[in-house]
Amino acid sequence: MREGASSVRLRATLAATLVVALALGVTALVLTQSMRGSLLASVDADATRRAVEAAPVLQASVARADAQKAEMATLTGTTLPYQPTIGTTQPYQTTLVDPDVMLSADGKTFTTAWEQVDGFRVVGMSVATELGPGMVLARSSLAPAEEALTTLNSVLLPGVPALLLVVALMTWLSVGRALRPVAAIRAKVADITARDLHQRVPVPRSGDEIAALATTVNGTLDRLETAVDRHKGFVADAAHELRSPIATLRARLELAEPSELTAEALADVERLQALAGDLLLLARLDAGEPLQAADVDLGQIAAEEAVRVERRSEVELKLDVQPDVVIEGARGHVGRLVTNLASNAVRHAASTVVVRVRREGTTAVLEVEDDGPGIPEGQREAVFGRFTRLDEARARDAGGAGLGLPIARDIATLHGGTVHAISGGFVARFPMNHYADAVRVDG
Repeated sequence: MREGASSVRLRATLAATLVVALALGVTALVLTQSMRGSLLASVDADATRRAVEAAPVLQASVARADAQKAEMATLTGTTLPYQPTIGTTQPYQTTLVDPDVMLSADGKTFTTAWEQVDGFRVVGMSVATELGPGMVLARSSLAPAEEALTTLNSVLLPGVPALLLVVALMTWLSVGRALRPVAAIRAKVADITARDLHQRVPVPRSGDEIAALATTVNGTLDRLETAVDRHKGFVADAAHELRSPIATLRARLELAEPSELTAEALADVERLQALAGDLLLLARLDAGEPLQAADVDLGQIAAEEAVRVERRSEVELKLDVQPDVVIEGARGHVGRLVTNLASNAVRHAASTVVVRVRREGTTAVLEVEDDGPGIPEGQREAVFGRFTRLDEARARDAGGAGLGLPIARDIATLHGGTVHAISGGFVARFPMNHYADAVRVDG
């Protein structure tokens, strides 16, 4: 089954993929921002912890110094130097084990500066000392947070497209599996014709809406088959019942005293008799009666039936028939097809009707052409409609009832062949009987 751009399967797949893509995009954005905020808060908390731990060190160091004489210098990350107290010979120093902490007794002066501050989060905390407010600065590296975000992005970037691909594939397969019964129903409905209305579409066991659709279609086919059977029965019964009184009426008119009135009445009765016979044949064809098929020579049947067709004196019949063009079919039906096509050609011919039979590979071809005005290209299919007559200006007794060509097509279809109109007549094609042909060659 070919999938077009407007197929339900494709649209469902695209819709599901787009919805999931939007959901994953929003989720990935929220997750990334949330994780970034959480990691930054964790880094700030770590820096704050270090500052809190270093505050007592600053307070203790200031308490030991001479608050009035000593001038506080910047406390580095490794030592806390002070000016010597009056009466002392060595400066007082305090060692810090954390290199990411700096202390300032005056809250302003720091002797060293951190490099690459951009890679850290710095937290400052004011500490009350005997000399006044001091300051503790602590920093925490952003490298672990950046590494965690990089890892998250490395998972999301290939993971989201891969997940979308999985969603699209699963949706495509799931919708295709769900719509598979629809394809089977469509194929079966397309295969059902007026000749085989007994067929029914398959009903899936899913019990869903598709099963309900299949049940509804089968119910419609039941009603349609009943209506068509009634119609066919009515036509067959009417045609059959008309044949006896029409035959009786014709016999009485033939035995009556000849006159212009009886001649016209006899012509009308003949038309009615032909119409009843055509209707009865159509009813049998529509009913799909079993075909009593046998090997028949299409060329022989064409020659015999064509010469029997009544034609005007100015119309010449020409035969171009190849021998041993054998098909499998019912002789009466094939003969009726030839008669109908030849009669139509004789009615429209100016002077010549040509009947040809030949083989084209494995196909038997019957051509019936005339030198009349021909069939307009836009009406070459319409002529096969029942009761269709393109020559409405002619007198009704000059033309047929519009059933000859439909009967010819139905007979060809029944034999696995086709009939088509061409510029100068009609062409019928039938599959050849290979077995019979092989027997002739071997013989």
